[in-house]
Amino acid sequence: MIVRRFLLWARTANAEERASGAAALAGAYLRSGMADEDRAEAETALIALIDDPSPRVRRAIAEEVASSPRAPRNLILGLVAEQSDVAALVLAHSPVLTEADLVDAAAIGDMLAQKAIALRPHLPAGVCAALAEVGCEEALVTLAGNRTADIPDFSLERMVERAGDCGVLREALLARIDLPAGLRQTIAARVSDALADFVAGCGWLTPERSARLARESTERVAVALAAGGEESDAPAIVEVLRAHGRLTPGLMLRSLLSGEPALAEAAFVLLSDLPAGRVAALLRDRRGAGLKALCRKAGLPDSLQPAFAAAIAALNARGFDKSGSGRGIDRRLLREVLIACERLDGAEGHALMGLLRRLDAEAAREEARAMADSLADDAAFAYLVEADPALLVELEIGDIRQAA
Repeated sequence: MIVRRFLLWARTANAEERASGAAALAGAYLRSGMADEDRAEAETALIALIDDPSPRVRRAIAEEVASSPRAPRNLILGLVAEQSDVAALVLAHSPVLTEADLVDAAAIGDMLAQKAIALRPHLPAGVCAALAEVGCEEALVTLAGNRTADIPDFSLERMVERAGDCGVLREALLARIDLPAGLRQTIAARVSDALADFVAGCGWLTPERSARLARESTERVAVALAAGGEESDAPAIVEVLRAHGRLTPGLMLRSLLSGEPALAEAAFVLLSDLPAGRVAALLRDRRGAGLKALCRKAGLPDSLQPAFAAAIAALNARGFDKSGSGRGIDRRLLREVLIACERLDGAEGHALMGLLRRLDAEAAREEARAMADSLADDAAFAYLVEADPALLVELEIGDIRQAA
């Protein structure tokens, strides 16, 4: 009877009053102990109110029922079909919606609807896959930032394929701890290429010079990712590099000369089609037995074999699996390779020496940067001590206590 009186009153009430009354009716349905007959009438009334001419009424109902598991399913589905701001409230929060409902809503919804779905906690893989396939750029950014979303690897790849040129999306994806190493490499390559195109377009560098810098940047990232990730990361990165035509002998040599041979080892496995255990044994054999055959099996030019042999011998001398410095090219390893290759003749030998000298110049710059930073830190510390000599005493006391 109460519901019927409400419907009669709603015929003459203004929009603000109807919105307030609709919210009260929805709250009573969800939280009060209505009789079954009154509950059925209240559900009918709420569904009918979706057709109210004022959007205030629909929004008031949506705000009241969006988060409730007791909300009538037909009411929720009706609100999902409404204008974006109303639908978004329900899509972002309603536990009544099934995975299939969310997939359908993602397929036909606008930007607000898709973003609302992408915000849901613990979003199922199927919904993530649907958003990755049809979602707008803003929705993809929101999905990438949802740490609880169960995004399959293939959907992460699809997001990069569709909107990888979006810097905000790349940043959100790189912040995910579950981002596959191969995809990190793909994103890094796209960033490098974009920067190279920008620099060349501005006329700051020639296209050839900017392309080389982009390639070197991508290679450094690849070596670092392969060295610092899980055991399975290096093979995945190598697969991505080969698929994009970036798996070069120069990159493999960079990996060895950085003292981080994980990428080079994975590349030898992929290119030679030999078992990983067999490749590992050949690379760690201090006698170098079979190394020449491995290089040929991997398709490396004969002219590069002296450089690879010298780099691998130098790695074995210090411990093949010993971690590198993490600061790029190791000039001690590079020096051994330069000595081994300095007498090479011909165009290929000269090209190899050119590559090695560029790597040496790159390493020298890195060392200079590190030294400059250290000198600046020393100067800053000296300035602090000069301004407050007691600081040095406090630091010494702290060191003594820590040692004790």
